Amino acid sequence: MAGRGGLRVALTTLGCRLNAFETDAMSRMAQEAGHTIVDFDGPADVVVVNTCTITAEADADSRQRVRQATRRSPGAQVVVTGCYANAAPAALQALPGVALVLGNLEKERWLELLGARSGERVDVVVSDLTRHRRMARLRPDNDPRRSRALLKIQDGCDYRCTFCVVPAVRGRSVSLPRSTIAAQLEELVAAGLPEVVLTGAHLGTYGRDLGERGGLAALVEGLLPRLGGARLRLGSLDPHEVDERLIALIEGSEGAICRHLHLPVQSGDDEVLRRMRRAHTSADLAALVPRLVAAIPGIAIGTDVIAGFPGESEAAFERTFALLEALPIAYMHVFPYSRRAGTAAAEMDAQVPAATRAARCGRLRALSKRKAAALRASMVGQALSVVVQRQRERLSGRLIGLTDNYVEVLFDGDDALLGAAAAVRIVEAGEARALGRLIGR
Repeated sequence: MAGRGGLRVALTTLGCRLNAFETDAMSRMAQEAGHTIVDFDGPADVVVVNTCTITAEADADSRQRVRQATRRSPGAQVVVTGCYANAAPAALQALPGVALVLGNLEKERWLELLGARSGERVDVVVSDLTRHRRMARLRPDNDPRRSRALLKIQDGCDYRCTFCVVPAVRGRSVSLPRSTIAAQLEELVAAGLPEVVLTGAHLGTYGRDLGERGGLAALVEGLLPRLGGARLRLGSLDPHEVDERLIALIEGSEGAICRHLHLPVQSGDDEVLRRMRRAHTSADLAALVPRLVAAIPGIAIGTDVIAGFPGESEAAFERTFALLEALPIAYMHVFPYSRRAGTAAAEMDAQVPAATRAARCGRLRALSKRKAAALRASMVGQALSVVVQRQRERLSGRLIGLTDNYVEVLFDGDDALLGAAAAVRIVEAGEARALGRLIGR
């Protein structure tokens, strides 16, 4: 039953870290209002489904999650929000069991809007984010039982990549003021969270709308004295957005900034990048990655790659493969191109057959697996700090630690380490995770 006379609230998330942050913030709002958070499996009085719309498959997954919510908690008020709600509110309004459809900006008022419902109608409150330049007022989840906290510092995107719907469902780029970010970081550090991840829809454009000088690097430099014993991890950055000031900060931070950058290149062929309307070139990545590896030993550099973008010839794909194979990249997130209604790429000629896209994805994923294994092998014998996840590895019962350079390590230890920082020595590369031995707390 609900605590303190409140409702039983279940929340579930699809998609990116931004959505994860916002779901956590909505959960915090519910708890502070006297409601009880319960598992999505039910039963619940209210179920919040925070959707994704990055691909047609994400839309289908979001609709399926809504149907699961109504089955697991019959009679519950189902609140659907997130990017799919901004993109296609009518499609969600028509689903059986839905009580409320809210856009991304309305997440800050979700309890108020739920309380204002009357009767059996489905309320739809979705702002046109192309007309707004404001970030939803949401506070990060400071639950000390977590091992890592997300801190959203930016939202929206001013770029117009031809395959992407983010500007339409997240709006223009908008940044949180430095003073607000600093206060929220201090709250998370005071709660004892050992790692804070800075996240945004387009992190590298942080501060441009505020007119502040220095952008992301200046923000990070100002946050370093507030970290205490916690460490800071950066989200995704386009290659041309990583400047010398940011590299120097990571290099000189003595572990306060994680040795990990994710650089979503999408393709290693300049003609494909032009068709994608990306702001960087293959030369940007080719110059940056060796520079980072030389300046920051042990850094893990990841990337995103889209295989089979319209017009990607066999030669273009081979140029992408050769570039990624040659560079000291640690891992790749590989996606087959997904034709997305409403994007310029969906109307382009030379669409690549699905079988070809799948074959190219297979080659890239095999390359990523080899590179990740090489990184783990290079770490054997090193003593590293890890942040321990809250749940043990299911099969072995071992603890799962995350190194600053984004490698998971299995090791033995007691429950007191769950959600805390620990020191381990890497003893074996492992098949999918490194294996370690606890050497300190």
